[in-house]
Amino acid sequence: MSGTLLSFGHGYSAQALARRLLPLGWSITGTTRSDEKAERLAATGIQPLVWPGTDISAALADATHLLISAGPDEDGDPVLAECAEAIGKAAPHLDWVGYLSTTGVYGDHKGGWVDETTALAPTTLRGHHRVVAEAQWQGLAAETSLPLHIFRLAGIYGPGRGPFSKVRKGTARRIVKEGQVFSRIHVDDIAQVLHASIEQPNPGAIYNVCDDDPAPPQDVIAHAADLLGVERPPEVPIEEAEMSAMARSFYAESKRVRNDRMKEELGVRLLYPGYRDGLAALVGDETG
Repeated sequence: MSGTLLSFGHGYSAQALARRLLPLGWSITGTTRSDEKAERLAATGIQPLVWPGTDISAALADATHLLISAGPDEDGDPVLAECAEAIGKAAPHLDWVGYLSTTGVYGDHKGGWVDETTALAPTTLRGHHRVVAEAQWQGLAAETSLPLHIFRLAGIYGPGRGPFSKVRKGTARRIVKEGQVFSRIHVDDIAQVLHASIEQPNPGAIYNVCDDDPAPPQDVIAHAADLLGVERPPEVPIEEAEMSAMARSFYAESKRVRNDRMKEELGVRLLYPGYRDGLAALVGDETG
């Protein structure tokens, strides 16, 4: 199938989805905040739209599908802040709406497992913002029958977002916090999951999007060094590590995320079931 996708905040994950859809004949409009980024999007076959600041009504009228990956802030979701009413009016002609959230909505489970039925209890400000934004989108869907699907993404990596550049430069660190574990997902698997959902809409559905191998972050860095054939960076206890507040917040929560619903309902077979598979595919990418 093909259609017309309007992508709000057309960033890393949305671009991966576009690479799957464009060869199938899809028309894709992607919003960005700068003229420079708009030029880069146009070079990839995307119709760019600098927004906010321009009229979104024509793009909404043409769209059959919406993807929202713009991050929320203390005021909630920025897309709804600008055009909730317009999106609500567009609901009758939309076949699918996808909202990209985060597994951070579950909070800290001290390494335990979570699934889509787990209560939302974020401990970080970013997680709280996502819980609010999810509720806002669900409220609009309840009012307008918007065909909403929520995707809670684990830590994203892929081309240009792997550990190899820092490992090569010698700036990577193996920060160790006892019991710390993260779930991850390769960006191409995000695109695969979104595409599968587009092909099989199930309004109201929520999917965790992660691989099968949650692991301590220091293990990932060590494996990247092994793949490159270089010395593993030394381990640094988190108490001694110099980190930004943003980086430290990632270590505030530890959990393993289940992806059974994603695989069973959408029939997804992961391209990269674990970080070892994903890093092996990225090892030749000098910017990874």
